[in-house]
Amino acid sequence: MADHGCAQLVLVDIYENEMYLKVRQLREQYTRIDIRAEVADVRDAARMKRLGEQYRPQYVFHAAAHKHVPLMEEAPEEAVKNNVLGTLNVARMADACGAERMVFISTDKAVRPASVMGVSKRVGEMVVRQVARDSRTRMTAVRFGNVLGSAGSVVSIFKQQIERGGPVTVTHAECTRYFMTISEAAGLVLLAGLGGFGEICILDMGEPIKIADLAANLITMAGSIPGQEIPIVFTGLRPGEKLHEELLTDEEERTHRVRDRIAVAQSPAPPRDLLHRIEELERVAGAGDRPGILRVFGELVPSFRPMANSPAVATDDPLHALGSGRKIAEA
Repeated sequence: MADHGCAQLVLVDIYENEMYLKVRQLREQYTRIDIRAEVADVRDAARMKRLGEQYRPQYVFHAAAHKHVPLMEEAPEEAVKNNVLGTLNVARMADACGAERMVFISTDKAVRPASVMGVSKRVGEMVVRQVARDSRTRMTAVRFGNVLGSAGSVVSIFKQQIERGGPVTVTHAECTRYFMTISEAAGLVLLAGLGGFGEICILDMGEPIKIADLAANLITMAGSIPGQEIPIVFTGLRPGEKLHEELLTDEEERTHRVRDRIAVAQSPAPPRDLLHRIEELERVAGAGDRPGILRVFGELVPSFRPMANSPAVATDDPLHALGSGRKIAEA
Protein backbone atom coordinates (compact mmCIF):
# COMPACT_ATOMS: atom_id res chain seq x y z
CA MET A 1 0.00 0.00 0.00
CA ALA A 2 2.90 2.36 0.71
CA ASP A 3 3.89 2.18 -2.98
CA HIS A 4 0.41 3.26 -4.05
CA GLY A 5 0.07 6.64 -2.38
CA CYS A 6 -1.70 5.91 0.91
CA ALA A 7 -1.66 8.76 3.43
CA GLN A 8 -1.45 6.60 6.54
CA LEU A 9 -0.42 2.98 7.12
CA VAL A 10 -1.24 1.29 10.43
CA LEU A 11 0.47 -2.01 11.27
CA VAL A 12 -1.26 -4.12 13.94
CA ASP A 13 0.49 -7.16 15.39
CA ILE A 14 0.96 -8.99 18.67
CA TYR A 15 4.58 -9.79 17.74
CA GLU A 16 6.15 -6.44 18.59
CA ASN A 17 9.78 -7.23 17.73
CA GLU A 18 9.21 -7.96 14.05
CA MET A 19 6.73 -5.10 13.75
CA TYR A 20 9.16 -2.63 15.31
CA LEU A 21 11.85 -3.51 12.76
CA LYS A 22 9.36 -3.35 9.87
CA VAL A 23 8.04 0.07 10.96
CA ARG A 24 11.57 1.45 11.18
CA GLN A 25 12.30 0.19 7.68
CA LEU A 26 9.08 1.64 6.26
CA ARG A 27 9.56 5.03 7.92
CA GLU A 28 13.03 5.30 6.40
CA GLN A 29 11.75 4.30 2.97
CA TYR A 30 8.46 6.26 2.92
CA THR A 31 9.13 9.54 4.68
CA ARG A 32 5.90 11.21 3.51
CA ILE A 33 3.56 8.52 4.84
CA ASP A 34 2.24 8.52 8.41
CA ILE A 35 3.21 5.01 9.55
CA ARG A 36 1.86 3.79 12.88
CA ALA A 37 2.48 0.63 14.93
CA GLU A 38 -0.14 -0.83 17.26
CA VAL A 39 0.63 -3.81 19.47
CA ALA A 40 -2.68 -5.65 19.71
CA ASP A 41 -4.23 -9.11 19.65
CA VAL A 42 -6.94 -9.86 17.07
CA ARG A 43 -8.56 -12.10 19.70
CA ASP A 44 -9.36 -8.96 21.73
CA ALA A 45 -12.65 -7.76 20.19
CA ALA A 46 -12.81 -4.55 22.23
CA ARG A 47 -9.26 -3.58 21.27
CA MET A 48 -10.01 -4.20 17.59
CA LYS A 49 -13.12 -2.03 17.81
CA ARG A 50 -11.21 0.82 19.45
CA LEU A 51 -8.52 0.70 16.77
CA GLY A 52 -11.20 0.91 14.09
CA GLU A 53 -12.78 3.91 15.79
CA GLN A 54 -9.40 5.60 16.22
CA TYR A 55 -8.07 5.23 12.67
CA ARG A 56 -11.20 4.75 10.51
CA PRO A 57 -9.27 2.74 7.87
CA GLN A 58 -10.42 2.75 4.28
CA TYR A 59 -8.90 -0.68 3.59
CA VAL A 60 -8.36 -3.49 6.11
CA PHE A 61 -5.98 -6.36 5.28
CA HIS A 62 -6.26 -9.29 7.68
CA ALA A 63 -3.28 -11.64 7.51
CA ALA A 64 -2.89 -12.46 11.22
CA ALA A 65 -3.18 -16.21 11.74
CA HIS A 66 -1.57 -19.25 13.27
CA LYS A 67 -0.16 -20.89 10.12
CA HIS A 68 2.03 -23.77 11.35
CA VAL A 69 0.17 -27.00 10.51
CA PRO A 70 1.73 -29.49 13.00
CA LEU A 71 1.65 -26.99 15.88
CA MET A 72 -2.05 -26.32 15.36
CA GLU A 73 -2.70 -30.08 15.46
CA GLU A 74 -1.21 -29.89 18.96
CA ALA A 75 -3.26 -26.82 19.95
CA PRO A 76 -6.56 -26.71 18.01
CA GLU A 77 -8.15 -24.40 20.56
CA GLU A 78 -5.56 -21.75 19.70
CA ALA A 79 -6.37 -22.08 15.99
CA VAL A 80 -10.02 -21.43 16.86
CA LYS A 81 -9.22 -18.36 18.96
CA ASN A 82 -6.86 -16.78 16.44
CA ASN A 83 -7.96 -17.96 12.99
CA VAL A 84 -11.73 -18.02 13.54
CA LEU A 85 -12.62 -15.70 16.41
CA GLY A 86 -9.84 -13.23 15.56
CA THR A 87 -11.13 -13.08 11.98
CA LEU A 88 -14.66 -12.44 13.25
CA ASN A 89 -13.37 -9.58 15.42
CA VAL A 90 -11.51 -7.95 12.54
CA ALA A 91 -14.46 -8.33 10.15
CA ARG A 92 -16.81 -6.77 12.69
CA MET A 93 -14.33 -3.94 13.26
CA ALA A 94 -14.12 -3.25 9.52
CA ASP A 95 -17.90 -3.16 9.34
CA ALA A 96 -18.33 -0.97 12.44
CA CYS A 97 -15.80 1.66 11.36
CA GLY A 98 -17.22 1.87 7.84
CA ALA A 99 -14.18 0.56 5.97
CA GLU A 100 -14.62 0.48 2.21
CA ARG A 101 -13.01 -2.97 1.82
CA MET A 102 -11.63 -5.81 3.92
CA VAL A 103 -9.28 -8.45 2.50
CA PHE A 104 -8.84 -11.77 4.30
CA ILE A 105 -5.72 -13.81 3.47
CA SER A 106 -6.69 -17.48 3.17
CA THR A 107 -4.74 -20.59 2.12
CA ASP A 108 -4.83 -23.55 -0.22
CA LYS A 109 -4.93 -25.70 2.93
CA ALA A 110 -8.56 -24.55 3.37
CA VAL A 111 -9.56 -26.75 0.42
CA ARG A 112 -10.66 -30.26 1.42
CA PRO A 113 -8.82 -29.60 4.69
CA ALA A 114 -6.93 -32.35 6.49
CA SER A 115 -5.52 -30.10 9.21
CA VAL A 116 -6.88 -27.94 12.01
CA MET A 117 -5.07 -24.96 10.51
CA GLY A 118 -6.68 -25.56 7.12
CA VAL A 119 -10.21 -26.03 8.40
CA SER A 120 -9.90 -23.01 10.70
CA LYS A 121 -9.00 -20.86 7.70
CA ARG A 122 -11.93 -22.32 5.73
CA VAL A 123 -14.27 -21.32 8.55
CA GLY A 124 -12.54 -17.92 8.54
CA GLU A 125 -13.60 -17.56 4.90
CA MET A 126 -17.19 -18.35 5.94
CA VAL A 127 -17.06 -15.79 8.75
CA VAL A 128 -15.95 -13.00 6.42
CA ARG A 129 -18.67 -13.84 3.91
CA GLN A 130 -21.30 -13.96 6.66
CA VAL A 131 -20.40 -10.56 8.12
CA ALA A 132 -20.30 -9.09 4.61
CA ARG A 133 -23.93 -10.06 4.00
CA ASP A 134 -25.24 -7.25 6.21
CA SER A 135 -22.36 -4.81 5.81
CA ARG A 136 -21.58 -1.93 3.49
CA THR A 137 -17.93 -3.04 3.63
CA ARG A 138 -16.95 -5.15 0.62
CA MET A 139 -15.14 -8.22 1.94
CA THR A 140 -13.02 -10.68 -0.04
CA ALA A 141 -11.06 -13.78 0.90
CA VAL A 142 -7.95 -14.35 -1.23
CA ARG A 143 -6.80 -17.97 -1.36
CA PHE A 144 -3.27 -18.99 -2.38
CA GLY A 145 -0.36 -21.24 -1.40
CA ASN A 146 3.13 -20.79 -0.01
CA VAL A 147 5.19 -17.62 -0.32
CA LEU A 148 8.92 -18.02 -0.90
CA GLY A 149 10.99 -16.17 1.67
CA SER A 150 8.11 -15.42 4.05
CA ALA A 151 8.38 -16.01 7.80
CA GLY A 152 8.65 -19.74 8.46
CA SER A 153 9.17 -20.53 4.76
CA VAL A 154 10.65 -23.93 3.97
CA VAL A 155 13.29 -22.13 1.89
CA SER A 156 14.68 -20.44 5.00
CA ILE A 157 14.81 -23.80 6.80
CA PHE A 158 16.56 -25.48 3.87
CA LYS A 159 19.15 -22.67 3.66
CA GLN A 160 19.95 -23.03 7.37
CA GLN A 161 20.35 -26.80 6.98
CA ILE A 162 22.61 -26.33 3.93
CA GLU A 163 24.80 -23.82 5.80
CA ARG A 164 25.27 -26.43 8.54
CA GLY A 165 26.30 -29.01 5.96
CA GLY A 166 23.01 -30.91 6.01
CA PRO A 167 21.16 -33.08 6.06
CA VAL A 168 18.28 -31.29 4.35
CA THR A 169 15.02 -32.77 5.63
CA VAL A 170 12.03 -33.27 3.32
CA THR A 171 8.82 -34.91 4.48
CA HIS A 172 8.13 -37.07 1.40
CA ALA A 173 9.77 -37.67 -2.00
CA GLU A 174 6.48 -36.96 -3.84
CA CYS A 175 5.26 -34.05 -1.70
CA THR A 176 4.32 -30.95 -3.75
CA ARG A 177 3.35 -27.40 -2.89
CA TYR A 178 2.33 -24.22 -4.71
CA PHE A 179 4.79 -21.33 -4.44
CA MET A 180 5.03 -17.68 -5.44
CA THR A 181 7.36 -14.84 -4.51
CA ILE A 182 6.56 -12.14 -1.94
CA SER A 183 6.24 -9.46 -4.61
CA GLU A 184 3.92 -11.64 -6.72
CA ALA A 185 1.74 -12.46 -3.73
CA ALA A 186 1.51 -8.86 -2.51
CA GLY A 187 0.66 -7.48 -5.94
CA LEU A 188 -1.97 -10.11 -6.70
CA VAL A 189 -3.55 -9.77 -3.24
CA LEU A 190 -3.99 -6.04 -3.84
CA LEU A 191 -5.50 -6.63 -7.28
CA ALA A 192 -7.80 -9.43 -6.14
CA GLY A 193 -8.83 -7.95 -2.81
CA LEU A 194 -9.51 -4.44 -4.03
CA GLY A 195 -10.87 -5.34 -7.46
CA GLY A 196 -14.42 -6.09 -6.34
CA PHE A 197 -14.46 -9.40 -8.22
CA GLY A 198 -16.22 -11.60 -5.67
CA GLU A 199 -16.26 -13.13 -2.20
CA ILE A 200 -13.44 -15.66 -2.76
CA CYS A 201 -10.58 -14.99 -5.15
CA ILE A 202 -8.05 -17.66 -6.06
CA LEU A 203 -4.58 -16.78 -7.29
CA ASP A 204 -3.08 -18.73 -10.18
CA MET A 205 0.16 -20.10 -8.76
CA GLY A 206 1.20 -22.15 -11.78
CA GLU A 207 2.17 -25.77 -11.42
CA PRO A 208 2.96 -27.23 -7.97
CA ILE A 209 6.63 -27.86 -7.23
CA LYS A 210 8.14 -30.99 -5.68
CA ILE A 211 9.66 -30.08 -2.33
CA ALA A 212 12.49 -32.55 -2.97
CA ASP A 213 13.33 -30.76 -6.24
CA LEU A 214 13.31 -27.41 -4.44
CA ALA A 215 15.72 -28.77 -1.83
CA ALA A 216 18.03 -30.20 -4.51
CA ASN A 217 18.04 -26.91 -6.44
CA LEU A 218 18.94 -24.91 -3.33
CA ILE A 219 21.79 -27.31 -2.56
CA THR A 220 23.07 -26.93 -6.13
CA MET A 221 22.80 -23.13 -5.96
CA ALA A 222 24.88 -23.25 -2.78
CA GLY A 223 27.67 -24.98 -4.75
CA SER A 224 27.21 -28.52 -3.43
CA ILE A 225 26.06 -31.82 -4.93
CA PRO A 226 22.61 -32.97 -3.68
CA GLY A 227 22.62 -36.42 -2.13
CA GLN A 228 26.41 -36.62 -2.06
CA GLU A 229 28.01 -33.61 -0.40
CA ILE A 230 24.76 -32.69 1.31
CA PRO A 231 22.28 -35.52 1.88
CA ILE A 232 18.50 -35.19 1.55
CA VAL A 233 16.63 -37.15 4.22
CA PHE A 234 12.92 -38.01 3.97
CA THR A 235 11.27 -37.80 7.38
CA GLY A 236 7.59 -38.63 6.66
CA LEU A 237 4.52 -36.41 6.57
CA ARG A 238 3.86 -34.61 9.83
CA PRO A 239 0.46 -34.47 11.57
CA GLY A 240 -2.09 -32.59 9.47
CA GLU A 241 0.05 -32.46 6.31
CA LYS A 242 -1.19 -33.63 2.92
CA LEU A 243 0.95 -34.96 0.10
CA HIS A 244 -0.56 -32.44 -2.35
CA GLU A 245 -2.50 -29.20 -1.81
CA GLU A 246 -5.37 -27.89 -3.92
CA LEU A 247 -6.74 -24.42 -4.65
CA LEU A 248 -10.33 -25.54 -5.24
CA THR A 249 -12.38 -28.71 -5.69
CA ASP A 250 -14.92 -29.27 -8.45
CA GLU A 251 -17.24 -31.03 -6.00
CA GLU A 252 -17.49 -27.96 -3.76
CA GLU A 253 -16.85 -24.97 -6.00
CA ARG A 254 -16.94 -23.60 -9.52
CA THR A 255 -14.60 -20.89 -10.71
CA HIS A 256 -14.20 -18.38 -13.51
CA ARG A 257 -11.20 -16.26 -14.41
CA VAL A 258 -11.72 -12.52 -14.01
CA ARG A 259 -8.26 -11.35 -15.08
CA ASP A 260 -4.76 -12.69 -15.55
CA ARG A 261 -3.81 -14.96 -12.63
CA ILE A 262 -7.00 -14.23 -10.66
CA ALA A 263 -10.14 -16.38 -10.58
CA VAL A 264 -13.32 -16.15 -8.52
CA ALA A 265 -14.80 -19.21 -6.79
CA GLN A 266 -18.54 -19.77 -6.52
CA SER A 267 -18.64 -21.46 -3.13
CA PRO A 268 -21.68 -22.76 -1.22
CA ALA A 269 -23.20 -20.14 1.07
CA PRO A 270 -22.27 -20.29 4.77
CA PRO A 271 -24.83 -22.15 6.89
CA ARG A 272 -27.65 -20.00 8.25
CA ASP A 273 -26.68 -20.80 11.83
CA LEU A 274 -22.97 -20.04 11.29
CA LEU A 275 -22.67 -17.45 14.07
CA HIS A 276 -24.43 -19.81 16.49
CA ARG A 277 -21.94 -22.54 15.53
CA ILE A 278 -19.09 -20.06 16.07
CA GLU A 279 -20.39 -19.45 19.58
CA GLU A 280 -20.34 -23.21 20.17
CA LEU A 281 -16.83 -23.39 18.73
CA GLU A 282 -15.75 -20.62 21.13
CA ARG A 283 -17.27 -22.53 24.04
CA VAL A 284 -15.56 -25.87 23.31
CA ALA A 285 -12.25 -24.13 22.53
CA GLY A 286 -12.44 -22.25 25.83
CA ALA A 287 -13.00 -25.54 27.63
CA GLY A 288 -10.10 -27.23 25.81
CA ASP A 289 -12.56 -29.78 24.39
CA ARG A 290 -10.58 -30.99 21.38
CA PRO A 291 -13.03 -33.68 20.22
CA GLY A 292 -15.72 -31.01 20.47
CA ILE A 293 -13.65 -28.65 18.32
CA LEU A 294 -13.21 -31.31 15.62
CA ARG A 295 -16.92 -32.13 15.79
CA VAL A 296 -18.01 -28.54 15.17
CA PHE A 297 -15.39 -28.10 12.43
CA GLY A 298 -16.67 -31.28 10.77
CA GLU A 299 -20.24 -30.03 10.89
CA LEU A 300 -19.28 -26.68 9.37
CA VAL A 301 -16.95 -28.14 6.70
CA PRO A 302 -18.14 -31.64 5.67
CA SER A 303 -15.02 -32.17 3.52
CA PHE A 304 -12.79 -31.87 6.61
CA ARG A 305 -10.88 -35.13 7.09
CA PRO A 306 -8.47 -34.93 10.04
CA MET A 307 -5.62 -37.41 9.77
CA ALA A 308 -5.51 -40.34 12.15
CA ASN A 309 -1.97 -39.42 13.27
CA SER A 310 -3.05 -35.99 14.46
CA PRO A 311 -2.73 -35.32 18.21
CA ALA A 312 -6.02 -33.41 17.97
CA VAL A 313 -7.80 -36.64 16.95
CA ALA A 314 -6.39 -38.83 19.69
CA THR A 315 -9.02 -39.61 22.32
CA ASP A 316 -10.09 -42.63 24.33
CA ASP A 317 -12.68 -43.38 21.67
CA PRO A 318 -11.19 -45.54 18.87
CA LEU A 319 -13.86 -44.26 16.45
CA HIS A 320 -12.47 -40.75 16.85
CA ALA A 321 -8.88 -41.90 16.52
CA LEU A 322 -9.45 -43.95 13.37
CA GLY A 323 -12.45 -42.27 11.76
CA SER A 324 -12.78 -39.61 9.12
CA GLY A 325 -13.86 -36.04 9.60
CA ARG A 326 -17.45 -37.04 8.84
CA LYS A 327 -17.31 -39.81 11.44
CA ILE A 328 -16.18 -37.27 14.02
CA ALA A 329 -18.93 -34.88 13.00
CA GLU A 330 -21.54 -37.60 13.46
CA ALA A 331 -20.19 -38.89 16.77
